Amino acid sequence: MGKDKLRKFAENETFRCLIQPTTEQVLNTDHPIKGRWAEQMFGNSNPIVLELGCGKGEYTVALAAKFPDMNFIGVDIKGARLWKGAKYATEHNMGNVAFLRTRIEFINSLFASNEVSGIWITFADPQLKKPRKRLTSPLFLERYRRFMPKDGIINLKTDSRLLHEYTAEVAKVNGLTIIDKNIDIYGTGRADEILSIKTFYESHFLDQGYQITYLSFKLDSDNPFVEPDWDETPYMHAPRQLNSR
Repeated sequence: MGKDKLRKFAENETFRCLIQPTTEQVLNTDHPIKGRWAEQMFGNSNPIVLELGCGKGEYTVALAAKFPDMNFIGVDIKGARLWKGAKYATEHNMGNVAFLRTRIEFINSLFASNEVSGIWITFADPQLKKPRKRLTSPLFLERYRRFMPKDGIINLKTDSRLLHEYTAEVAKVNGLTIIDKNIDIYGTGRADEILSIKTFYESHFLDQGYQITYLSFKLDSDNPFVEPDWDETPYMHAPRQLNSR
């Protein structure tokens, strides 16, 4: 492991805004902060929004700056990436920003019922051959439903047309309300001040001429979530994103 990464890991330990649970704290048990994010991390009762797979935290930080009356938590497993967002939030005294280093498979050990009001998923791995591992698969939606209200919104921003269309099919077959669906937010002028926030990966994809898509929907169903029966073939050979997400 390089010295720079070791330095970042050591500095991560000093950031109050960064929670790094051990496996023992989240495997088949609840972490002590579950249900207590408002009082223990933020000191207020403002709505909490997650960014899943947040990488370096650009979207988390930008959203927090635009909406000071809301709290934002970036979630990722890569500590060296989270370091950048956590350091920025610390140095700029951003009290409505936090970061969580964990696998999203453990998310229900960290958030209680109705504790989260919304989710952003920005440029997640489309998992071309593993649909169950996609962050918008029925398996993951069931996890999110345990800590979100029915009017909570999931926002998906991605360069992957496969992930975009797959997610739309998941929402459709499960009777979820689709709020917005756009396959080219910049080409259609849909990129408002929120959607035009650019992550490291998005800037790279735009430079290569990729279209950026957006989809938002509600988890407004009580029925068990099911996988869509649809043909992914037309989207399987689209250009791949960066391998080192």
